[in-house]
Amino acid sequence: MADITIMGAGSWGLGLAILLNNNGHRVTVWSVFKEEVIQLSNERENKKCLPGVHIPETVMFEADTKTAVESADVIVLAVASPYTRSTAKLFSKYVKEGQYIVNVGKGIEEASLMTLCQVVEDEIPQAVVAVLSGPSHAEEVGRGIPTTCVIGTHKKADAEYLQNIFMSDVFRVYTSPDMLGICVGGALKNVIALAAGMADGLGYGDNTKAALITRGIAEIARLGMAMGADEMTFTGLSGIGDLIVTCASMHSRNRRAGILIGQGYTKDQAMEEVQMVVEGVFSAKAAYALAKKYNVEMPIVEQVNLILFEDKKPADAVKELMLRDKKIETDNSLWK
Repeated sequence: MADITIMGAGSWGLGLAILLNNNGHRVTVWSVFKEEVIQLSNERENKKCLPGVHIPETVMFEADTKTAVESADVIVLAVASPYTRSTAKLFSKYVKEGQYIVNVGKGIEEASLMTLCQVVEDEIPQAVVAVLSGPSHAEEVGRGIPTTCVIGTHKKADAEYLQNIFMSDVFRVYTSPDMLGICVGGALKNVIALAAGMADGLGYGDNTKAALITRGIAEIARLGMAMGADEMTFTGLSGIGDLIVTCASMHSRNRRAGILIGQGYTKDQAMEEVQMVVEGVFSAKAAYALAKKYNVEMPIVEQVNLILFEDKKPADAVKELMLRDKKIETDNSLWK
């Protein structure tokens, strides 16, 4: 049994709190909003983020940052990507040397082009930082619906320790040394999911969705490998696995926002309608900046940026993608 603090009381933080509580751990959920702590303690449900999912009485809630952090064996950082640095900065002084921090957010910091794990390591160098990712919508994890994820760390022993913390009969966990690849896959799949949603909003079909997923993972892998990640990571749970579920599921806020944009909403109107942070909007500029930095071709990411920030019509972006210069899909050297 471990003492675990979840930093963030949104849908994913609460879904993991329920999972970890059911695994037999002592779980505390921290929120910066005292009124949210009171409401969740009393009502045992987040009606906005995770309606219909009961939070067990054994899950505790805490608004005091020092109390929440100092007592934890493992800290799970579960805030939206734009707030990762500010939250890490807020609790960094309470983190002990070697304390575990598992980042479960997905994004790239626009100003620095750092992955979220790099941001946490930058703010809290004394911690052992890990990443958990994969096809894992909170709406299903909170209800005990089976899935599989991957946990990445720099050291194998740390990965195996955390694997045992999270593993259950409904939540299978693999380990990986490729933290960079896991973070890149988790961040960029949200940008591709926006594109998939736009295609849905335009009334396109399954062929279009499959094509976007396939070419999307090719773009993500090209960038990840240029940054130093392992190609095989993008064939796994935090790559193609997470991309499929985010592009296909109505649980995906990125896909839902994309649908609205495809139907004619602006990005701001779409985000207001979804009423949650749409991570892909915040990662899109950073993804395109990374593509330029590493001289990697990412046409889908480029077109998503033009739609979001330069008012390009989604239908025109699709046409431009279809009429790009002819390409070979695999390695030219394979021709005989």
